[in-house]
Amino acid sequence: MPQSPTGRPTLEDVARLADVSLGSASRALSDSSLVKPKTLKRVMQAVEQLGYVRNGAARALASRRTFSVGAVYPTLHNPAFADSIHALQQTLWGFGYQLVVASHEYVEEREYEVVRSIVERGVDGLILVGVEHDHQVFDLVRQRKLPLVLTWTLEQPPYGHTVGFSNRQAAYDLTRAVLAKGHKDIAVICGSREHNERARQRVSGTSEAMAERGLTLREEWIIEQPLSVEGGKLAMQRILAMGQRPTAVMCNTDTLAIGALHECRVHGIAVPDQMSITGYDDIVLASLTVPPLATVHIPTAQIGTFSARRLVGLIENRDLGEPPALNHEVVIRESLGPAPSTLQPEMKRGKLSRSARIVADS
Repeated sequence: MPQSPTGRPTLEDVARLADVSLGSASRALSDSSLVKPKTLKRVMQAVEQLGYVRNGAARALASRRTFSVGAVYPTLHNPAFADSIHALQQTLWGFGYQLVVASHEYVEEREYEVVRSIVERGVDGLILVGVEHDHQVFDLVRQRKLPLVLTWTLEQPPYGHTVGFSNRQAAYDLTRAVLAKGHKDIAVICGSREHNERARQRVSGTSEAMAERGLTLREEWIIEQPLSVEGGKLAMQRILAMGQRPTAVMCNTDTLAIGALHECRVHGIAVPDQMSITGYDDIVLASLTVPPLATVHIPTAQIGTFSARRLVGLIENRDLGEPPALNHEVVIRESLGPAPSTLQPEMKRGKLSRSARIVADS
């Protein structure tokens, strides 16, 4: 078989070896649904035999697309985001797109720089988390006429489309489960509510559920910390130092809750006998903590899958189905127990009897 001048196999070489037209070979590699299965099989066998790799620059020039998508997340340390990114990437691969991922680690000033850097790479579309972003971000995306999908929310954005669930309703439903156990003194550990509508909505959901029972979520019992295990530990240290302690602590992520559980163990506070703790997300580790963590299950994989489908549909101007409003599920596990009706004075001060210590350390 004659070789190309560069010595690298070309699309013409693939078509010749597969015994198909150049157009059929091109369609097989760009949209396999447009060719017959037998044709696709021959083309893919020729690609593998020749070691053919498509010229990305030429492909982009011809189609005016780079077949790449950008996604900017607040952090890459959150396992819930990691699950969603995995599903996002797998789905995009199925459509022939590559994923470029970056994070700004909850630094609002940095987000615009990160978004601009990705947009300048020539991505065909963009995925962000939440609807609250600097106006520069929306202006940039709008000026470039980039398709935009905003995830983990159902709020109406100033530009773009959303794929997600109701953060307020999820927190509201979990709080009702906590209230059903008889808890009245409830604290919340959350991330910064500034520039983060998801954090505000989760706190709002808890506050609304408590208000229906004639209870008030005390502002001094809303503790903002970085959304990490260390943040949960620091928040719980503040709670344990309070003169009056809550009987339940609701954490706005499972990672915060894991840190709070650890701190209780260090200080000999039995969970849930003396204090109940809940999380949010239902990451894999939530069921493996001691005790297993009560939480709310968020469909992280579905968020990634539907976001990919929605964005590709916008890029290619075709109907891939309207993403539904995704559902959450309250998951009750052993870290949520009945509210202590009466505690011995030494327990209120965090000093446990020998039998209570055995429970805490088991």
